[in-house]
Amino acid sequence: MSLLIIDDSKSSLLALETAVRRFASCDIESFANPLEALERTKLVEFDIVLVDYMMPELSGIDVIRRLRGQRGYETVPVVMITSQTERSVRLEALEAGATDFLAKPFDPLELEARIVNLLALRSAQLALVDRARSLDQAFRRESERADMREQEIIWCLAQAMASRDGNTGDHIERVATISELIAEGLGMDRIQRRNIYLAAPLHDIGKIGIPDAILQKPGKLEPHEIEKMREHVPIGVSILRNSSAELSRVATAIIGAHHEKWDGTGYPQGLAGEQIPLEARIVAVADVFDALCSERPYKQAWPVETAYAEIIACSGTHFDPACVAAFRRKWPAIRTLFDPPAGKDEPLRSHG
Repeated sequence: MSLLIIDDSKSSLLALETAVRRFASCDIESFANPLEALERTKLVEFDIVLVDYMMPELSGIDVIRRLRGQRGYETVPVVMITSQTERSVRLEALEAGATDFLAKPFDPLELEARIVNLLALRSAQLALVDRARSLDQAFRRESERADMREQEIIWCLAQAMASRDGNTGDHIERVATISELIAEGLGMDRIQRRNIYLAAPLHDIGKIGIPDAILQKPGKLEPHEIEKMREHVPIGVSILRNSSAELSRVATAIIGAHHEKWDGTGYPQGLAGEQIPLEARIVAVADVFDALCSERPYKQAWPVETAYAEIIACSGTHFDPACVAAFRRKWPAIRTLFDPPAGKDEPLRSHG
């Protein structure tokens, strides 16, 4: 434990320091100049501060106010030493943040009782801080493990679905990464971006209920097959609709509305403009762009620059203009996702 003594009288400093050393094993630093003492507190977090009331440059009350405004000194016990008995002085000191008072000249027995009690108080404070820190670290570790398990489950589900749809894991990963970049371009916070990144791969999870003959048909779908294909939206929504988790809410919004269009011509509900959840508007841009750039059983892959131009051209009709603007702002980062990999072919990874 460490103790700071501030008193403009060198004889008082010596007397206090000598008295404290008789009953407490503390590191003690003494200052006759309160400004120098305050500078020292910026480097050292003392466990107890004893400060005289009457000093020429700063009063003890001024020192206490400054200490209480410093990081780390919000709860440190501070004792004001004073010969003043006026109630107004003591009230002002308490309002400034004084913990206790010591009469001047001090009584050695009173000094010992107060310092011993305050050392015990400070020890308990530090123990609580350590316990809180330990609990916080344990909670963070468990949260990180839960997040990793959650992400692994989502990716396994999404990749299983992608393989049925004739896609690769690269498609769902690019859709997730592009969606996250667009969300960042819109100024969304880290938690919102992470939820969109994790939920985006599930946008077509409802295709688990669509027959392979339709999913993998190499040619154009017939009208009745198109209607059957569109059933993947309500199927996907039904899978997650009963969950109360925020990630499930985001995923459900994306699944249910990523085929809606800004102008109201999409499906399944014909929503328009801001009636469409923002998360779905974001993923719609990412999904269509990557689908255009990907080879499918029924089409060749478009050149990346051609697909980019198509997204821009559909702003205000198919896509939310704000999402397209964010897509354009993030284009340099999005464009690199389609560059040939250097060395071995490895799957793309985002920080999530």
